[in-house]
Amino acid sequence: IIRENLSRLTIQRISYKSFTAKVDVDYIGGDGKKQNVNATVRMLKDSAIWISITGLLGIEGLRAFITRDSIKVLNKLDKIYTGRSVAYVQEVTGLPLDLPSLQDLIIGNPVFVDSNIVSFVRSGNTMSLLSIGEWFKNLVTLTDGVMTHSKLDDLDITRNRTCDLTYDEYENKKGPNFSARRRITVSEKSKLDFKLDFKSYNFNEPLNLKFSVPKEYTWN
Repeated sequence: IIRENLSRLTIQRISYKSFTAKVDVDYIGGDGKKQNVNATVRMLKDSAIWISITGLLGIEGLRAFITRDSIKVLNKLDKIYTGRSVAYVQEVTGLPLDLPSLQDLIIGNPVFVDSNIVSFVRSGNTMSLLSIGEWFKNLVTLTDGVMTHSKLDDLDITRNRTCDLTYDEYENKKGPNFSARRRITVSEKSKLDFKLDFKSYNFNEPLNLKFSVPKEYTWN
């Protein structure tokens, strides 16, 4: 039973060379304030992520470029450029994300799932598998064979880090079985809550990942 359901997780992983999407994002930060933005995402697998964030008035406020070893951010409202190591993503999200796992998170592939399955529960058309990996215990739920939920709990007893991932509205209009609506909640000292509604997306199209810093920008 465990091998069968791990195989299902493997089979449903989305294989791609490039990915583009327009996403409606609702975000609630540690201060409890809710924000709604639109994000344009472009990705080259195992290479780079390009993200543009615009507000309700269609004004681009932020542009980011993430590679395996760095993240570059343009604050286009205040004309400030920030360059950091990829560890900055880990600081912001509270998760040990690198480029491949961040791309998996965006594309909707399972993250932090280990083959070390210690238990499972089956109820009707729902199967839950509990794995123990390097950082997390991960309770993955499959409904009718597709991943619908993932609950991460930190193995480090000195931390109280959890992450709750919900995958909804699966569709296969573009080929792969793709979750067009997600919710991601990360909790440790504070709580971050993201709702992602994919308005459009495409796979394996030519991409422009141009990222340059204008001369008038201040370097931070």
